[in-house]
Amino acid sequence: MRRWLSLLAAMLLVAASPRSLAEEPLLAVVVAAARGDQPGADEIAQIFKRRKLFWSDGTRIQPVNLPADHPLRQRLTRQVLHQSAEAQQEYWNEQYFHGVLPPHVLASEEAMLRFVADTSAAIGYLPACPPDPRVRVVLLVTAEGRLLKPETAPACGG
Repeated sequence: MRRWLSLLAAMLLVAASPRSLAEEPLLAVVVAAARGDQPGADEIAQIFKRRKLFWSDGTRIQPVNLPADHPLRQRLTRQVLHQSAEAQQEYWNEQYFHGVLPPHVLASEEAMLRFVADTSAAIGYLPACPPDPRVRVVLLVTAEGRLLKPETAPACGG
């Protein structure tokens, strides 16, 4: 009986675990609505690693991150930058000695939305749904890691 209860408790724990991959929101890499650039996934990775510094109009790019433990940042790191959290930390430790600082960290998704919307040179990331007219999506990332162009994305809620 005790073994059966342990097995049942384990099954309930798995069932009650955080969202499944299918339930995770699309990750949207965003720029200000008026920004004309349309960077691809490789270019976005270069921007967040501070290897690409300027937009096509010569404006210095301002990439911004959420805190390291935020699920969206972890997905961006893993699925767009192709790094583990540990590898990213090592990367920035090395870059620091070359005078290269990581992107500024904002405290919340709302802070990210406001900063990117109000800063024409900024690039960041948010949940794709609901869409916000103050920013323009340049890349979508599914929970499984598929990269989608914004025009091929499924509608929110479906």
